[in-house]
Amino acid sequence: MDALKVQILPEHQSSPSSTYTLANPKSNPTKSLIMLLFIASVAVTLGLLYVSNSNSALVSGSLLCPRTSLRYSVVIDAGSSGTRVHVFAYWFDQYGEPVFDFGEKHYADMKLTPGLSAYADNPEGASVLVKKLVEFAKNRIPKRKLRKSDIRLMATAGMRLLEVPVQEQILDVTRRVLRSSGFIFRHEWATVISGSDEGIYAWVIANHALGSLGSDPLETTGIVELGGASAQVTFVSSEHVPPEFSRTIAYKNVSYTIYSHSFLHYGKDAALKRLLESLQNLAANSTGDGIVDDPCTPKGYIYDTSSQKYSSGFLADESKLKGSLQAAGNFSKCRSATFQLLQEGKENCLYKHCSIGSTFTPDLQGSFLATSNFYYTAEFFELREKGWLSELIPAGKKYCGEEWSKLKLEYPTTEEEFLRGYCFSSAYIIAMLHDSLGIALDDERIKYASNAGEKHIPLDWALGAFILDTVTPTSYKGGKSRKHLGFLSNVANYKI
Repeated sequence: MDALKVQILPEHQSSPSSTYTLANPKSNPTKSLIMLLFIASVAVTLGLLYVSNSNSALVSGSLLCPRTSLRYSVVIDAGSSGTRVHVFAYWFDQYGEPVFDFGEKHYADMKLTPGLSAYADNPEGASVLVKKLVEFAKNRIPKRKLRKSDIRLMATAGMRLLEVPVQEQILDVTRRVLRSSGFIFRHEWATVISGSDEGIYAWVIANHALGSLGSDPLETTGIVELGGASAQVTFVSSEHVPPEFSRTIAYKNVSYTIYSHSFLHYGKDAALKRLLESLQNLAANSTGDGIVDDPCTPKGYIYDTSSQKYSSGFLADESKLKGSLQAAGNFSKCRSATFQLLQEGKENCLYKHCSIGSTFTPDLQGSFLATSNFYYTAEFFELREKGWLSELIPAGKKYCGEEWSKLKLEYPTTEEEFLRGYCFSSAYIIAMLHDSLGIALDDERIKYASNAGEKHIPLDWALGAFILDTVTPTSYKGGKSRKHLGFLSNVANYKI
């Protein structure tokens, strides 16, 4: 018999690394046969072990995600009420497609208050906050990976409310910090994003979590988000949408035409501020004692004279309200007052549908997830996911009608800022979703949520921004940001 060669392939290797030659003696054929059978048995066993280990590795992700192949990205969400840093680890599979895992092993975040907009009078003060967020990110990324990892800062409605020169002053401070952070950073990666893009990002992460990206457009899930300074409505509509409200996303072979709009000044904190200011003006112009009832604040609440009471910054001038407003919690009256607020300017509507102010809004279609302050309010009142809107009315009536002193005793661990606001938010949510947008109180297609999918992925727009920036990274576009690529144009095209 000729010499027999056996190839042993080590794990993770596609070509032979070692060849062993076993000499076959000419004498004693029985021993040779036994040896041959033994070698064949060993080869089969090794082959089975290799296949088993390979399958196990594929399941655990060790082949698809060796530690050395992990990449990192950081996104700082500069919101109106706080600033949150998100740290992402991801990798590419054997087909070159990015793999996202938003579990604890590959994702971390931290929020600090206040929002960047609170530094309008002291832009340099923002540097301390941003440095703390950067340190959090650096502590979660291997040092050898730091200079290969990118960092971006995206500011939202709180900053959009500021004058552009003030925005730029604050952004320049953050750019200085990020430029010296050790991460990859470019000047244009610290920016104020548009509200419609914020809505698109939220829509992307929701449908990624639910596994509906790539399915029939009308089977996707819409997003209604109630932030501090703005509210976003984003969903696929089958009716004609004016170009200024339209965004197009191409996912593989499916094209999504999405209605996306951000209602600036209609976030929970901004709307409450507008309402209180209108009541204050009413008091100033009254012919009586100059005091007007505030139906959205529980009875017995005393307006504070401290200008630093609220982290959001929207009610920093509450001291001006003292002497002109009297807390007189009444859910029904608060609902009426907030509905009037939502309908201001509707007489100027130039479109077929204007549900909020003079802004075009198509009829809502399909399923929706209500996030941010929709979720926080529903969770506070311990509402069921199904029929939560109908349950919110009696819960809001009971809460608004309670004395402030009793509420503080009943909820001793809840911060006063939030405790005071739940009367307003309960009425405002009904006025917005039901009275204005026309969602039926018993409509089970809309659920409140903070995460979605089997993996409970957080419904944070920054995760959607990370996905889009990863699948179409700006670094591949000659160093230009999305803003310079038409990302913020009326009709933006994303290819995922």
